[in-house]
Amino acid sequence: MSRLVRIVGASRGWLRFLIPAAVLAAVLGAGALAWAETEAVRSYWEGLWWSLGLVTTVGFVGPVPKTATGMIVSSVLMVLGFVLMAMTTAAVASLFVREDEIPDEEREQRFAQAVLAELGELRRDVAQLRGGVLAAADTKASESGPRDEPH
Repeated sequence: MSRLVRIVGASRGWLRFLIPAAVLAAVLGAGALAWAETEAVRSYWEGLWWSLGLVTTVGFVGPVPKTATGMIVSSVLMVLGFVLMAMTTAAVASLFVREDEIPDEEREQRFAQAVLAELGELRRDVAQLRGGVLAAADTKASESGPRDEPH
């Protein structure tokens, strides 16, 4: 399995955490925007509408924030929305990539099995050759008689 497929496959698992985090950020962000941007956002529900617009990467659905808190909250919501869209797109794309790679993986597995079988045959052949060489050396030694080793 290619590294890209493993990474993208892992990204699908993150969606179960990222989607609730985005919803929580939108709900909390709505309150923060209603509190910080009193001129642009007059109620919690307008803050929620603004927050959802930022998380879904639509952009501002009203005036641009004027306070530092409003800008920070808006920035966090925009980045979170971008990450959410990227991860969702990657998860959907991984389904198509995975289907295309299954035949390649099966072919690679068959090749690996064939290589391992050939390696096993080569190992047996080498063992037989070594056994034959050792047996021939033992036969020669027994035919020549005992050797006197110098002390």
